[in-house]
Amino acid sequence: MPKLYSQIDSGNCYKPRLLMAKLGMPFEHVAISSVDGSTRKPDFLARNPNGKVPLLEFDDGRLLAESNAILLHLAEGTRFIPSDPYERALMYQWLFFEQYSHEPYIAVRRALMVYPERAREATPERLAATLEGGNKALLVMETQLQKTPYFAGGSFSIADIALYAYTHTANHGGFDLSAYPSVAKWLGRVAADEGHVPVDWLPEGAQ
Repeated sequence: MPKLYSQIDSGNCYKPRLLMAKLGMPFEHVAISSVDGSTRKPDFLARNPNGKVPLLEFDDGRLLAESNAILLHLAEGTRFIPSDPYERALMYQWLFFEQYSHEPYIAVRRALMVYPERAREATPERLAATLEGGNKALLVMETQLQKTPYFAGGSFSIADIALYAYTHTANHGGFDLSAYPSVAKWLGRVAADEGHVPVDWLPEGAQ
């Protein structure tokens, strides 16, 4: 059974857990956190020198890091990767957007406001910059979702999982999602998709 090293309140870690739940894929959950320093311990750094979660360890010992890379691998051959080449390229486009134009603002601003140990980093200048960048990303999403129900077109894909992870908790970072009605409706569609689980979901028996 594969092992998923993940932090329960991390959106990046929620992505593979959500997909694995949808796929009915059993896995062992190994709780590890940047907050308590466990991602920086030698035994974890031996597995991922970058010291970040999520990290997927396969039965044969192979390792795969980076949340969107894990999504791409696990979703291979499933309904979550479009069969149409152009729609598949759009899926990649939005996966890159999520990591470069969305997560650095929406996820980071949430972390600055939620985690006490990050409070000293929450300068007025940084909060203003992440608010501006996050609202820009939400507007880009709003514009797309006025045209298509999902980011790669008419079908749910891992691009939607990737963007849902931090968007659905964007209010924790002070973002007003009521200003983006198409995004709000999309959040509802994602939550209604078969096999959906909440951000704190773990497989039965996991700690």
